Order: sequence, then structure tokens, then C-alpha cells
Amino acid sequence: MRHRCIPFESDMLRKFPRRRRYLIGVSGGRDSVALLHWLVDLGYHKLIVCHLDHQLRGRSSRADARFVEKLAGKYDVGLDLALANVRALAERKNMSIETAAREARYKVFAKIAKKRRCRTIFLAHHADDLVETFLINLFRGSGSAGLAGMREVSTRRIEDVDLTIVRPLLSVWRDEIDSYVRERRLKFREDASNKNLALLRNRIRRRIIPYLEKSLGRSIRQNIWRTAVIAAEEENWIESQLPNAMGVDLSVKELRKLPLAFQRRQILKWLRAQNVFEIGFEVIERVRLLLDPATRIAKVNLAQDRHLRRRAGKIFVE
Repeated sequence: MRHRCIPFESDMLRKFPRRRRYLIGVSGGRDSVALLHWLVDLGYHKLIVCHLDHQLRGRSSRADARFVEKLAGKYDVGLDLALANVRALAERKNMSIETAAREARYKVFAKIAKKRRCRTIFLAHHADDLVETFLINLFRGSGSAGLAGMREVSTRRIEDVDLTIVRPLLSVWRDEIDSYVRERRLKFREDASNKNLALLRNRIRRRIIPYLEKSLGRSIRQNIWRTAVIAAEEENWIESQLPNAMGVDLSVKELRKLPLAFQRRQILKWLRAQNVFEIGFEVIERVRLLLDPATRIAKVNLAQDRHLRRRAGKIFVE
């Protein structure tokens, strides 16, 4: 008898027929192992497991890759393994390890998607991840787009690949996943870096959220999650009102016509399409300065030694 302690949204499943082929990101950790097991149990047998060795933890990283390889064999699904020197990438582009790891993963996903002719990937982010992301973006001074955080279904353009990202567990809490794994005695890999308090997300998870629960009650997590979900729904509507054309440059004339709130969102949407990471309020406001016909500023510095320029009525990344 099949037991389900993860409340998967049936409406979402209908959008992704089981007979089709999908990618799935699997680190070997508890969450992705649970997601893989569950999808296979539901009849998704044409999965392609994608795993990136970030080369950050030596033997442990290599052991993770071997574990994932065996897991794919156990479930008789496809497999694509990749390597990336994330530390070198972070140093070269002057970004945090967390950001470099995320960039490397998504580039690998896009590469595999192109090779396998598959444009949809399942990822194992869950409700606690959404709460943590909301708080991280709140403390960074993000607008409503940042507070919306992750979406259940979203599309991201990565190196000329439009990748549909599906997060089926975004309404599922970590303790529910723990129960699922425990009841089925699923084996998984522990990542020691999850205890490293030098990483912001870990401090949010292990210090800030417990403090908020102690001070404001245990319902605070659910309240934050609900706020993020509402923000995401509203952002989806706002984005639907924005111009669809997202080329390699922005028209200064057309951008000036938009209301301020739409200007900011269009700039954010465009920067993301250009694979610009760590986009804060200051970056967007510096881009908006380029819209002022009176300004003599024609260049904006970005992270990773990239720049924005205004020339001949266009804004572009170089």
C-alpha cells in the first residue's frame, strides 16, 4: 500500500504528464532523495538525474556523486554527472561561494537540458527554504519581487536555454520530508556545510528563525510562508503586464514610458535574463539613472567585472 505524507498538489501534476521526460536535480541530500523516490513512486520513470560535484568538500563531494550514481541505477533512470570548481569560479568572478555554486548548478542544468532536449527540471526546494529565502531577501532590502522568492513553476533563461523550473515541495515542510524519509528508510548523504554558520542561510535557519519562533510563536514560519506565496501570486500578475520582448538590450525611450514600479520590475526581469546575479535595489536604481536625459552617467558597474552601458538610446551588458 502506498503511503503519502507529502501533500503534492494534484493540479500541478496535471501540467506535467508522467509519460514525458524530465530532469531532476539530485544532490544526494535528504530533500532531493525524497523527491526522486516520490516522483518515481508516482510513475515518473523518464527522469534524468542531474548532479554537480562542486569540488568543495574533497572526498565527501566525490562520495556524493558515487551515491547519486548508484541511486539513479537503483531507480533505473537517466543520469548526468558534472564537475565544477566553484571556489575558483567565486574568486574569478568576485562572488560568494553560495552564489557561485548556484550559478554553476544552473549552467549545468541548462547544458544538460540542451543535450537531452528536455526543458523542464524538478528541484527539491521546500517550504522552509521559501521562508529562509524570504528572510534573506527581506534583510537585504529587496522589493516585492525578491520577497516573492521561489515559485512553484517558473522559467529562467540560461545561456540561450529557457528552462522551466518546477518545485513540487514548496508547500511541504522539512519535518514532513523527514517523516517521509524515515518511514521509507531512505538513505541519503549528509552535507556538513549545512552546519557552517559562516553561511547566511544557515544562520537564518539555525539562529534567526528559532529566535523568531521563541519570541513570536511557532506559527511565524507559516505566516512568513503565506506572505511569500501571496507576494509570488501578485508578482506573477505584475510580470504578466510587462512587455514580453526581452532582447539583449533595453530601449531607454520605451522604459521611460513605464510607471516607476514597472520600470524597476522590467529592469530586474531583463537583468535576470542577461544572467546578472546579486541584483539589489542599488543596482536597479543605478540602471534607472541611465534613463535620465540630463545625466552624464553612461556606465554602471555590476558584479563579476561586468558593466551596463547606455549608447544610442539602448542599455546593454558588456
